[in-house]
Amino acid sequence: MPITPDEVEYVANLARLELTEEEKERFAGQLDAILQYMEKLNELDTSGVEPLVHGIAGRQATRPDRVEESLPRDEALANAPEKSEGCFRVPRIIE
Repeated sequence: MPITPDEVEYVANLARLELTEEEKERFAGQLDAILQYMEKLNELDTSGVEPLVHGIAGRQATRPDRVEESLPRDEALANAPEKSEGCFRVPRIIE
C-alpha cells in the first residue's frame, strides 16, 4: 500500500514541519520506496543469524568512572547570558 501525501502531511504535522505540496509528493514517493525495500529485506532467511547487540563489533571505549573536582562556579557561569545568585537564569516556561 503506497504512502500518500496525506500520510506525509500527517507525520509532518506531528513533527511540526511545514511542507509544500511538491515536498509532500516527493517525500511520499521516497518513503514508499524505503518501505518497499524493507519488505524485500523481510523476505531474507535470517534464521541462522545471531542478533546484534550493537552495530559496531568490539568493545565500547569508556573512561573509568571516578570522582573528580567540580568546575568552579564562577568559571561555569563565566559565559552565561544571564545569572542570578550564583545560578544560571533562564526564561520562565511554566505559567
